[in-house]
Amino acid sequence: MSLADKGQRLGLRLIAKAGGLPGLKDKEVRAKVERYLYKGAVTGFKAQTAAGRAFTKKQGSGGPARAATAKPKPLFDLTPTEDQQMIQGVARELADEIIRPAAATADAERAVPAEVRTAAAEVGLHLVGVPAELDGIAEERSAVTGAIVLEELARGDMGIATAIMAPAAVATAIAAYGDADQQATYLPEFTGETPPTATLALHEPQPLFDPFALRTTGRVEGDEIVLDGVKAIVPGAEAADLFIVSAAIDGASRLVLVKPGTEGVKTEDDPAMGVRAAKTARLHLEGARVAKSDLLGTAEDHADAVRRARLAWAAAAVGTSQAVLDHVSEYVKERKAFGEPIGYRQAVAFTVSDIAIELAGLRLVVWKAAARLDRGEDASAEIAQARSLVSRHATWIGSSGVQLLGGHGFVKEFDNERWYRDLRGAGVLEGTLLV
Repeated sequence: MSLADKGQRLGLRLIAKAGGLPGLKDKEVRAKVERYLYKGAVTGFKAQTAAGRAFTKKQGSGGPARAATAKPKPLFDLTPTEDQQMIQGVARELADEIIRPAAATADAERAVPAEVRTAAAEVGLHLVGVPAELDGIAEERSAVTGAIVLEELARGDMGIATAIMAPAAVATAIAAYGDADQQATYLPEFTGETPPTATLALHEPQPLFDPFALRTTGRVEGDEIVLDGVKAIVPGAEAADLFIVSAAIDGASRLVLVKPGTEGVKTEDDPAMGVRAAKTARLHLEGARVAKSDLLGTAEDHADAVRRARLAWAAAAVGTSQAVLDHVSEYVKERKAFGEPIGYRQAVAFTVSDIAIELAGLRLVVWKAAARLDRGEDASAEIAQARSLVSRHATWIGSSGVQLLGGHGFVKEFDNERWYRDLRGAGVLEGTLLV
């Protein structure tokens, strides 16, 4: 059975499983499931489109639509809701059945198979941050839901997860920060039958990059903004239909919508150590002119996007770290040396235990930060903690996953070396993903 066939059956099978959930006795919950099923049905036969599609400028009616703020729970509780558990199940089966089997090839070829992209689009996870009012699947904006989805997908493979969720970050940003005209112009393409390839480009090729001290600049000339600078490690830039880039404009860091066909916009291949399936490239802006109306949101929205992107990478690191733990837990029980499983040795057993401990702590901080965002509270401290833990402990988890396999950890027969490379970048990359 092809990946496309498996992907198409995936959505129907998951809905069938979801039908047995006790929560679906509630009419409102069942209505949401039916909407997910509808979204999967109308996107079931998508084909990849060529880069450079034309976005027809449209005028929105009234003010921009925004997803409702998540309702605070009476007690602090990180237990996923029934809706979140259902979406988690969708992402988990997608990771197990579609993403993981394709991961090694995607990494080696620096390309996500079209069948995988189609299967991912069928379940509609790229619309998890777009309000239902705008034909998305979000009843409310939930960073927790976004973190859960990224965690599950990255457990399959971080590179593929980055590639297939990069457009979701753009759609989420337009839904959260865009005005009514921008929403009317761009979001119908994301919610339609052939969603575009798009990416959120914040990172720049400089040591100790600070997203609030940008070297990419923009100057206002009449009704246009002239952009100059370079963005680095931009997933899928060579085939992108739309970019959201960050630039220092009039002394403030802002987000700008940029179309690939704009004069002065060029791409250059930029292979990275990790997330290779996302086929990263550099985006060169050389006197690129965009309309002032392409400014997206405010300076505060740029800061919000930076924080949410950092949390998204931390969530992806949780998923890949979970993949490491799952694998080494079984490996040390099966691998024998001197007549017994190597897991019987304290040094090995304690290392596996430490991986589980550090992973549990990282997941708790990520979910706590996401929960604070959903309550409309300042989560800056928790996001900074999550990023620090990813830089320190997730990298150690990846390294330990390689070390526990001995010589096997150094070869591509096992996934551990790829997980290690991916985890090395999760604590330093900016943009691309969003919750």
